[in-house]
Amino acid sequence: MTDDRVTGRAFLTDLTARQLLAGYARGDFTPVDAVRAVLDRIETVQPLVNAFVRTDAEEALARAEASAARWRAEEPRGLLDGVPVSVKDVFLQRGGPTLRGSLAVRSRGPWDVDAPAVARLREHGAVFVGRTTTPEFDWKGVTDSPLTGVTRNPYDLSRTSGGSSGGSAAAVALGAAPLSIGTDGGGSVRIPASFCGVFGFKPTYGRVPLHPASPFGSLVHAGPLARDAADAALLMDVISGADARDWSALPPAPGLRGALAAGADGVKGLRVAYSPSFGGQVAVRPAVASAVRRAVGRLAELGAYVEEADPDITDPVGAFHTLWFSGAARLLQPFGPERRALLDPGLREIGAAGERCSAVDYLAAVDVRAELGRRLGRFHATYDLLVTPTLPITAFEAGRETPRGSGARRWTGWTPFTYPFNMTRQPAATVPCGVDGDGLPIGVQLVAALHQDALVMRAAHALYESGAARIPAPYEPGAAPGGS
Repeated sequence: MTDDRVTGRAFLTDLTARQLLAGYARGDFTPVDAVRAVLDRIETVQPLVNAFVRTDAEEALARAEASAARWRAEEPRGLLDGVPVSVKDVFLQRGGPTLRGSLAVRSRGPWDVDAPAVARLREHGAVFVGRTTTPEFDWKGVTDSPLTGVTRNPYDLSRTSGGSSGGSAAAVALGAAPLSIGTDGGGSVRIPASFCGVFGFKPTYGRVPLHPASPFGSLVHAGPLARDAADAALLMDVISGADARDWSALPPAPGLRGALAAGADGVKGLRVAYSPSFGGQVAVRPAVASAVRRAVGRLAELGAYVEEADPDITDPVGAFHTLWFSGAARLLQPFGPERRALLDPGLREIGAAGERCSAVDYLAAVDVRAELGRRLGRFHATYDLLVTPTLPITAFEAGRETPRGSGARRWTGWTPFTYPFNMTRQPAATVPCGVDGDGLPIGVQLVAALHQDALVMRAAHALYESGAARIPAPYEPGAAPGGS
């Protein structure tokens, strides 16, 4: 059952990470109270949305007890002491298997290594409440897998949560921990965050180190999913920074929390390009277009200089497929026939396509990627931010890779606004900006030049501070949701 202890006007599971930390400091409640509330929440929502691979209540409560003792002694550890956090089941986390949504991963250990982001969370006292679901090896933009089945949307159980960090997005939306870490190889943080009505951020590549490296190479970024931009900035300040295990990791950068100090004034004077459809290349649903246009209007009201302008790009999907499918081929290279038979058929299919790509094909795709990066670099010499819809649609039928009747063959057919910025390695975020006629969330995407993560966070925070990111909450478990 959900927690019924009220602090101010909110349930413990409704609080942001920052509000929890403030409550711990005042003595209003303890990390044990918060973690118990979150574990109860997970127990309630898991049968409905299937956001978690597993939880470990005993370990979580032990970490919460240790945190509570530190708060009583007025000696909290780090920035997230006692805050419940979930971790996508692709990050190594010592003490249990990382199965990556696959029946082909052997669960026997030892599992004695933390991924860099997980290690930083541990150092800062965060409480791990569970591992969230992913499609097999992160390969697609929805979350279903042979291992865990379908993860559903908190706003309508008949719809997809998006992916590949779909479990994380659904968990955050439903109060099953205010923070989660996910990965984004073609939109995999931003897609589910948009579908589930939460904040998702893909930082500049290398800002959050990864180990082991993704078989999809530098397309894959790690980043936060959170209730709002300020919570995500807090999480980013924990998980960012160099790690010797990642040769491509960036050196430490100024913390993102400081970039938010101006509040809603943080966009004043910024040069914003609004591209509603990439110059007519993308068919955007009217409800999505209207909601995004309102968000852009709010940026203008807050003092940004906004004009409609499209980046000089054409859809790079062919090159993206070459890079993505080649990564899948590399991933599956060690798999023999018996293990391959256990895989999602779609993953087998793109792996086989990748095996047919030559080195020349791959290098030609790298050239397309480099040219795309150059064009966006020139574009950002004029504009601080590029604003687009996160997705041209809202959440569709669960259990499908593409919307029924769309004609799209692969998930990239409905994500044209997300994967280009994995190719260019730029920072990008999605902020909720409304709902459609079915009550399904809509996201607006904010993109900045390489290394300008703070600009993205400033603009996102301004939308939250101004109320532009406020949307209805998902259904309350126990009430009648859409679908079944």
